[in-house]
Amino acid sequence: MHIARRFFLVRSAALIATAALPIGPARGWAVTTMTAGDLRIDSVSDGHIEFPPDFAFSTIPESERTDLLRSLGIDPQAVVRSPLNVTLLRQGDRVVLFDVGSGPDFVPTAGKLAEALAAVDVAPEDVTDVVFTHGHPDHLWGLLDDFDEPLFANAALHMGQAEFDYWTDPATMDTIGEERQSFAAGAMRRLTVVGDRITRFEDGAEVLPGIRAVMTPGHTPGHMSFQVGTPESGLFVTGDFVTMLAGFARPDLGTATDHDPELAARTRAATLAQLADQGWTILGYHLPDGGIGRVRREGEAFTFESEV
Repeated sequence: MHIARRFFLVRSAALIATAALPIGPARGWAVTTMTAGDLRIDSVSDGHIEFPPDFAFSTIPESERTDLLRSLGIDPQAVVRSPLNVTLLRQGDRVVLFDVGSGPDFVPTAGKLAEALAAVDVAPEDVTDVVFTHGHPDHLWGLLDDFDEPLFANAALHMGQAEFDYWTDPATMDTIGEERQSFAAGAMRRLTVVGDRITRFEDGAEVLPGIRAVMTPGHTPGHMSFQVGTPESGLFVTGDFVTMLAGFARPDLGTATDHDPELAARTRAATLAQLADQGWTILGYHLPDGGIGRVRREGEAFTFESEV
């Protein structure tokens, strides 16, 4: 297995004011690539989300917060820039995305996936499959383009049955909480557009050859992670069952973005233990350095060891 990080410059139509003016500056992209045999995994960036620290760390008791964060090299007073690492898998004729980023309607610092794919010579029409971990905006809203047409027009779409049912249930709007009603409305709109194209699956299903679904609920009701291949020569796509370094050090603490913090904490502790014991390489959607690394045990806690 080989892992490397490369840097690209990409020019896009969004960076060009008019055809009559000089081409604008290129955007720089860091792409972390893992290869094993004929399997190639790229961690491509959709940009990032910014959270105020009082929100990002609200589930860490104040009496512990400063010491815990500083032990992880995190400034407890700084704005949190959470990366958005989309997993791109290429093997033979298959070009698979795990989640599709934020699209143009979420936050201005995200929605950059098309440019990131261009850096590795992949166009949206090249994608053969999209596999969703869950329906939050930064994972689902990139499904449609600026004209509300499916961006990945040639791709087969795959989502867990429980997750699809949750976001397409009209009752979700009334139960999700006022601060997240836009999440429900946005998911409903997008899934309604493509609903007849989505194949639904259950926990443990082989979604595509060599890709197995693992239910990791709590962050959302039907959240899925995915095993690609084997621990020795594959990858575990985490989605958002763990979203920050503090979640490794204190998996018992929920996060501010978890639907069910207590269930999410149990899922996090059990799954991190399994990943550490089995030796999986993981790709975390919100983890640093492109999100590729390994889970290591430290007593009752864990750490994320970047592979870059």
